[in-house]
Amino acid sequence: MLSTTKKAESIRDVIHYLQKFKNALTVIYLDEKTIASPLFSSHIRDIALLHQAGLQVLIIPGARSRIDQVLSSANISWTYKDNSRICPPEAMPFIKMAAFDVSNTVMTSLAANNITAIIGNWVRARGKGIIDGFDYGNAGEIDKLDTSSLKTVLNEGFIPIFPCIGWNSAGHPYNISSVTLAQQIAIELKADKLFFVMDDVNLNSSTYKVPDGVALDETGEIAAMDLEQVDTFIMLNKGSEEVVNLLNLAKNACQKGVTRVHLVDGKIDGVLPTEIFSNLGSGTMIYTSNYGKIRQMEQNDIPSVLAIMRPFVEKGKLLPRTEQELKNTFTNYIVYEIDSAIHACSSLFMYKDGQSEIAAVAVDEAFSHMGIGPKLIKALIAKAKSQGSKSVFIMTTQAADWFEKLGFKESTIDSIPEERRKKWSEKRNSKVYRL
Repeated sequence: MLSTTKKAESIRDVIHYLQKFKNALTVIYLDEKTIASPLFSSHIRDIALLHQAGLQVLIIPGARSRIDQVLSSANISWTYKDNSRICPPEAMPFIKMAAFDVSNTVMTSLAANNITAIIGNWVRARGKGIIDGFDYGNAGEIDKLDTSSLKTVLNEGFIPIFPCIGWNSAGHPYNISSVTLAQQIAIELKADKLFFVMDDVNLNSSTYKVPDGVALDETGEIAAMDLEQVDTFIMLNKGSEEVVNLLNLAKNACQKGVTRVHLVDGKIDGVLPTEIFSNLGSGTMIYTSNYGKIRQMEQNDIPSVLAIMRPFVEKGKLLPRTEQELKNTFTNYIVYEIDSAIHACSSLFMYKDGQSEIAAVAVDEAFSHMGIGPKLIKALIAKAKSQGSKSVFIMTTQAADWFEKLGFKESTIDSIPEERRKKWSEKRNSKVYRL
């Protein structure tokens, strides 16, 4: 059973993100397998809860499977080129019927959760035309989005639903890729979040080659990647066409103003609220550069830092610190912040003889897989060197192996500054490691 402290931390996460993402514009793509799955009603219920919590939600449902079924029933054949469906002109009425059928399924399910949704024709499209001699026929791309009408719909408290159809100024319909449609809508509206909820999205180290330094969760799934890491991932996994295309869409969206893109597995119940309302999430997040950062500790960070230290103090890994001690020394500390919440800390103390000590290294256990600890150590080593330190040491009782991996070598108690030796106790028997 979860301890009261763990429960409280979970509740604090939710409250923190409710405040952060109230009125946030969230574009959600649901692929056709997710819509057809037993978990669809659960995902819709979660979307309804997100809407009721104050997020502005737009939905783009995938309709590929339904379109396949309808065209097959009508004995109309088709092929794909560059993720566009290529089919004869007589297919278009059937494609429209199937696309609106799927959108209506989403709208009906939202209505069952007391949410009013609107299926609209906010997309002005143009035909892809003939490219390198190939005629794309009824396949289209977005020409313009009626953002003014969309914002009115959102401000009225409705959820817009987009079938994968766009019309040109003369009323001619075109079939548009739902995934691309979701990305373009997010870009046009400068969305805070773009979700791709897909049945087979699982960027795991057991399946893909993962760039160095990428954060993995306990199952080996990639928790987050910045754009540089996305480029490396794509280079390492060139043969995985579907996921590479999706990551290119995500990267392009971030480059054009979308704050974050999330790839989540539609086979997991509760994946949407978990990804939004917890720091760790439950999918893979693509971001620019503002997700996690190291910064100088401030005085109002003291309660959070004490909370992070507490489990390490209880296990005897850290010496206890009081609130007053941190008030007196907080300028020596740095913290690691994710979405304005602190999840790690460490400190650097300089001595008169030119030595410096890294101390109070503590990383929230739930985030220990993300490589935050080494980042803190690296930052403090750089700080010590910039301040003219001639040597950096640490003192530890239970983390010797971890520090050895970072390049520290065992040293002696006699080697540390006299004022620090006076605080050493034989009972605790901390060992010294030095760079």
